[in-house]
Amino acid sequence: MDPKELIARRCAAEVKPHTLVNLGIGIPTLVSDHLDEGMGVFFQAENGVVGMGRRPPEGMSDRHLTDAGGSFVSAVPGASTIDSAFSFGLIRGGHLDLTVLGGLQVDQRGYLANWMIPGVYVPGMGGAMDLVTGAKRVIVAMIHSAKDGTPKIVPECSLPLTAERRVDLIVTEKAVIRPEDDGLHLIETAPGVTVAEVRAATAANLIVTGEVPEMDLSRSC
Repeated sequence: MDPKELIARRCAAEVKPHTLVNLGIGIPTLVSDHLDEGMGVFFQAENGVVGMGRRPPEGMSDRHLTDAGGSFVSAVPGASTIDSAFSFGLIRGGHLDLTVLGGLQVDQRGYLANWMIPGVYVPGMGGAMDLVTGAKRVIVAMIHSAKDGTPKIVPECSLPLTAERRVDLIVTEKAVIRPEDDGLHLIETAPGVTVAEVRAATAANLIVTGEVPEMDLSRSC
């Protein structure tokens, strides 16, 4: 299975029916493809869409209907468009049940860095800071290591933090890791991946208790 698809499938298993969910740019946008539309999940985007559907078929896109990253989306029955102030009011007011975001680094405390790399142009901070601070639950969906092999799960982030709030779960193509008060707990490995391989690809210390189960990818549709 493609690593990004594996991550998206595992993240989809964390989405509960009848919830309001925000999906970040990149891997998180794939999560909705692995959910049954009958679950009643409403997806929200910071630019003012509540009720995003799956990506439209080729030739069926509407230039007025996009997600926060500018990609074309569809709308489910009952969807709404709102202004940016209302959209961020939902986020900052604690009304989002879950956000799934990409990551550049996550540290030993469970703090996320995902909005900029110093010296590299970014058009703005986007909604990441508000989402990490305001959502009831935060999942980081990212490839385990950078393109050069550098670990992205580190003792301390060298990149600017998105927020000083611990994320709830980290999902990569190698493992599922849960940050807690005492550190990062390895709770699942990907199919065919050993605990030793996860440790070797992780710069931060991992807490392993007992036998670590393999990801169950059957829980998403």
